[in-house]
Amino acid sequence: MKTATELLLAYLSNIRTPAIAASLFAEDGILELPTIKASAQGPVAIEKFIAGLLAKVPDFEFKQPTFWIETSDKVFAEYGAEAQVADTGKTYKQVYAGVLIAEGGKIKRLREALDTAAAAAAFRKD
Repeated sequence: MKTATELLLAYLSNIRTPAIAASLFAEDGILELPTIKASAQGPVAIEKFIAGLLAKVPDFEFKQPTFWIETSDKVFAEYGAEAQVADTGKTYKQVYAGVLIAEGGKIKRLREALDTAAAAAAFRKD
C-alpha cells in the first residue's frame, strides 16, 4: 500500500498524464484548490480537471517537492511549476503548498494553495 509521500510523488510525476494522475485518487477522492475556488471529486472528474489545465498550459509539470511534514497517511509539501500559458504566451510560475491525506493506499484529499495574483497575471490577456 502506498504511503502519502509515495502518492504525492506519483501524482506530481504523472501530472502530464491525466488518467494516471487521477487513478491515484480514491473513488470519492478530492482535488481542491480553494484559493481559486476549484475542485474535482472522483477519478473521472479529476482527470477532466487536469486535462483542462494541460489544454491551457501544455508544458505544465511540477518540480521536485520539499517535504515539511510526512507521516504514513498525511504529507505537507511545497512544489513548483513553471510553463508557458498557451493563450497569453506568458510564463505561469507558481509555488504550490499541498496537503495530501491518504486512505487505503489512495489519495483521499489533495488540497493545494497557490499565489492567485501570479496565476491571474499569467492568464490575463493584456
